[in-house]
Amino acid sequence: MPDANYQVNPKPLRELLHEAGDGRVQLPDFQRGWVWNDKRIRSLLASISLSYPVGAVMMLETGGSIRFKPRSLEGAPDSTEEAAQRLILDGQQRLTSLFQSLLSDKPVETPGRGKKTIRRWYYIDMKKAIEGEEADREDAILSIPEDKRLRSSKNVIEADYSTAELEYQNMVFPLKDIFNSYAWANGFRKHWNQDQDKLRLWDTFHNSIVRNFDLYEIHVFSLGKNTPPAAVCQVFEKLNTGGVALTVFELLTARFAIDGFKLGEDWEARKQQLKNIGGVKSPVLGKVSNTDFLQAVTLLATRKRQAAISCKRADMLKLELEEYQEWADPLMDGFKWAASFLALQNVRDAKFLPYRSQLIPLAAILTVLKKEMLTPSERKKLAQWYWCGVFGELYAGTPATRFAQDLPDVVEWMRGGDTIPRTVDNALFRSRRLLSLQSLRSAAYKGVHSLILRGNPCDWSTGLKMEHFNEFDYAVDIHHIFPQKWCSDRKIDKDKCNSIVNKTPLYAPTNRKLGANAPSEYTSAIEKDEENDEAKLDERLKSHFIDPNLLRADKFNDFFNARHRKLVEQIEQAMGKDAVWDDDEGEELPDDDDDEVIDEDE
Repeated sequence: MPDANYQVNPKPLRELLHEAGDGRVQLPDFQRGWVWNDKRIRSLLASISLSYPVGAVMMLETGGSIRFKPRSLEGAPDSTEEAAQRLILDGQQRLTSLFQSLLSDKPVETPGRGKKTIRRWYYIDMKKAIEGEEADREDAILSIPEDKRLRSSKNVIEADYSTAELEYQNMVFPLKDIFNSYAWANGFRKHWNQDQDKLRLWDTFHNSIVRNFDLYEIHVFSLGKNTPPAAVCQVFEKLNTGGVALTVFELLTARFAIDGFKLGEDWEARKQQLKNIGGVKSPVLGKVSNTDFLQAVTLLATRKRQAAISCKRADMLKLELEEYQEWADPLMDGFKWAASFLALQNVRDAKFLPYRSQLIPLAAILTVLKKEMLTPSERKKLAQWYWCGVFGELYAGTPATRFAQDLPDVVEWMRGGDTIPRTVDNALFRSRRLLSLQSLRSAAYKGVHSLILRGNPCDWSTGLKMEHFNEFDYAVDIHHIFPQKWCSDRKIDKDKCNSIVNKTPLYAPTNRKLGANAPSEYTSAIEKDEENDEAKLDERLKSHFIDPNLLRADKFNDFFNARHRKLVEQIEQAMGKDAVWDDDEGEELPDDDDDEVIDEDE
């Protein structure tokens, strides 16, 4: 961890919890809420009673360049920001559970069944704790309702610990008194009138249980106040025992809160705007995440700094509030213009968006150009860059480096520069890749679907343009042309049958007319409609890049080869460059799998 000062020291549990109580130890505001349930709390208490290790705690010293807004542990008194000396990065669940059960004078509020909250006091059965096996220690930890009475299923009181006298009588020790047991012990001795057996019971319990809590130490991993933000994020993710990664958005939310800016609320408002651009129910921007938006802002901010353009995690963590506020509104226009551009490419729905990540540089590019309406030559260049990214499959994985190349490359090119953007130059499409495009998990599969729609195909039965169905949210989806069962019965190669070459967008009622029938049969059925004839249906089939004669003759292989060529030609036109037509089976093609990996989501 470069440039980070840190040290690891044992800290008495008693002292650590007292620091949480007086506000010296607090949580950074980005930490999620406390969620441990009753079973986990009892297990934790049992481990400490046995002096078993429960893991280290990680904290960050305050007062450095990282300014996180602090908040008290749940159940602890409210404290001031100035009181905080260290912030808990890892260990919140354990320390909150221990504070509430061992130091608070209030019952522990913990999640119950469903969304119900239950309130519990924690006790130790003294005799069971000292007489039982270590493996049974958890059974000695008692979870008692708020009124300190245990009831049967018929609401009959089976045990009552509601007064100190009843605690003494039942020989159950309240864990809230574990660090101040002297007064309780005096009451216990007095209640039993100094009975020697009870005195020995207390002495044994004190030496084998109470002292374990009193002497218990937790190793505290302390990050120095000058630890870089990127290191804080990375360390948190590596050591977070809750298993939920800390996102850059949460870190920036905490940082910006210091200056009174509520990033979370700001993003929620923007997210709703993005979802409803143009009043469309399911717009292409519906899946834009807070991290997508921050990456685009960071691209623009680093460009203005005249430093290396970048939007990697470290750069996002350096984003200043003033920079966010400067670029957030212009970027909203950039995303709106991106949605308009994509609509011209017949990408109107997030479901069929090839790469969500490609929206990041696209919106940033349009924000810099400040153009709602592009000239035909600008639109042509932007479309070529876009489709090269899709069919070159260049945005798989985590393409932050490509984003940083795209912004200056494409802006300069669209402004008349001669240098071809690296994304356009690097893109390569092999014709046989179409055979392995078989589902929406693939970006290129979605891209082919959009190109088919871009050709203004008509529904086979109604003759209406497919784009009209999209606008009115009708059930349009991608369906087999030669039905699966028909192909299976004739032992047609499964990869060819399920390839995008044998699929096309159809209106749901039309697809139902196809059923499992041969094309020769379902085309005849469609033509029996009084408004359809062979010539009309042929034109509609051609609008899907289908040869009507080959389809009607049920010649699958000839149909497949002809449509394969047509689709590759469409891809070549979109990319503005030739595909590689070869049969080199030695080179492995990408799997038809999830092509896009996003670093961090909402």
